[in-house]
Amino acid sequence: MASAADQIAANLNLGVFSKATELKRRIWFAMGALIIYRMGTFITLPGIDPVAMAEVIKSQSRGVLGLFDVFSGGALSRMSIFALNIMPYISSAIIIQLFSSVSPALEQMKKEGVSGRIKMNQYTRYLTVLITALQAIGIATGLESAAGASGLAVVMNPGLFFKFTTVITLVGGTMFLVWLGEQISERGIGQGISLLIFAGIVAGLPGGIVNLLELGRTGAISPFIIALLAVGAVAVIGFIVFVEQAQRRILVQYPKRQQGNKVYGGESSHLPLKLNTSGVIPPIFASSLLLLPLTVAGFQGANGAGGSGFLNTMGALLGRGQPLYLFLYSVLITFFAFFYTAVVFNPTETAENLRKYGGFIPGIRPGKNTADYLDYVLTRLTVLGAIYLIVVCLIPEFLISRLSVPFYFGGTSLMIVVNVTLNTVQQIQAHLLAHQYEGLLKKSRLRGSK
Repeated sequence: MASAADQIAANLNLGVFSKATELKRRIWFAMGALIIYRMGTFITLPGIDPVAMAEVIKSQSRGVLGLFDVFSGGALSRMSIFALNIMPYISSAIIIQLFSSVSPALEQMKKEGVSGRIKMNQYTRYLTVLITALQAIGIATGLESAAGASGLAVVMNPGLFFKFTTVITLVGGTMFLVWLGEQISERGIGQGISLLIFAGIVAGLPGGIVNLLELGRTGAISPFIIALLAVGAVAVIGFIVFVEQAQRRILVQYPKRQQGNKVYGGESSHLPLKLNTSGVIPPIFASSLLLLPLTVAGFQGANGAGGSGFLNTMGALLGRGQPLYLFLYSVLITFFAFFYTAVVFNPTETAENLRKYGGFIPGIRPGKNTADYLDYVLTRLTVLGAIYLIVVCLIPEFLISRLSVPFYFGGTSLMIVVNVTLNTVQQIQAHLLAHQYEGLLKKSRLRGSK
């Protein structure tokens, strides 16, 4: 029997791929959508001086705004129409998910199947508009008081008209990205929202590598540190791939049953539980919540005098690598790791489904005991998964804050890139496998008709 590696290699050969017209169409659609997204990040908001804006972001590059600019693919530093990127949608999704766990109406809506999901998605979009409008108002107000290092004002003609056009443009840009992400998920390949964040991070990677090599050329960083960072990045990527593929397989046995002269069942299977069930969601959610209240603070304090004392203090305390930032980031990652795992996997429902189809875990009584056992195993896996997320995301943050290294080598961005790549490749392999099965079915029909 061929190994898994041989099967993957067979699936990805050029002959099979060339015949998979549906898959090629999906890949081209996703690439076209990402190109449109990248083009939009270069369209600057009306009334903004791009030179002064770049100076403001450069002065805040090692803080929260620098992190936001990485996720937006440089759209924030250019203050483009996609400056807020997809983050308001992620924030609204967090809020809706939190409310669905405490609101009976939303909980019932989740159980209604497709119609319930459509309603919840609609509520998420409405909340996205509200959050984006509030953030846009704060950004417009902060931009009017911000100035670059050379003294140039960011806004050339401040006033009510500038605020109105900024709010309308930023809200429209974010909602367009929400729609574009949904189209990628439906008509393209991969998860659309994650691919938009992935594209933003990868777009800044070449510039980050060039900056790092330039720091080495000028002597700001020793060649040994650069080599150590390269080896560390490869090691972290390997570690992420290993953990993301790790599973705890729980043996499930099905009893034998006799119908007439035939005996059915009696086989065993496995219930796979991933070590990191929540995937890349906790770091994205945690980053989004940390960015939400401090976006305006970064603009207000950009010129050193425009912000209030409280906002400037919060911006300093929550700078990357600061103890408070690391602590809150760890707490939020842990919370969302457990929360999202509870959303996507229900031990009670899984135990009930096993009992309904006659399956049982050897040594565990069906029903409540099975649910308790699954919850026991899942809780311990989630603890390990949360520790893994904290290590991958925070140790690079701590090291980068002590060295003059571009953020693109940070743990959060690296983890997002690796996870999105793995998920996209898995979807491509699934499409190729489905195409092979379709070809086998067509051949069998042709042979049967002769």
